[in-house]
Amino acid sequence: MRRIVRDQLRALLDAGTVILVEALPQPHYDAEHTPGAVNVPAELTAEQAAALAPDRDATVVTYCSGPSCGRSKVTAAAFTRLGYTDVRVYEGGKADWTQAGLPFEGSRAAAGAS
Repeated sequence: MRRIVRDQLRALLDAGTVILVEALPQPHYDAEHTPGAVNVPAELTAEQAAALAPDRDATVVTYCSGPSCGRSKVTAAAFTRLGYTDVRVYEGGKADWTQAGLPFEGSRAAAGAS
């Protein structure tokens, strides 16, 4: 399974060339998620994958809470099984993003901004 680090992910986000997927349950995503991320809180279906990334050669990056969370790897494996060719896991996840002081979107982020 291919991995990606924060700086590589930020470059892809800045270029707008990545589909970023948070693999945590909906309440965690709603509270805070990496800017631009979409949520796949349960098992990925072929229909969901096609809606999120119609191009199977698109770069897809999955993440969850951090290195001890395995949800991102499960979701990445599902994309790979469905024929996606450029799937990567951001193992640092929310923990690494937070440690770097980077912003989040969501209800918790909005409450902190007020």
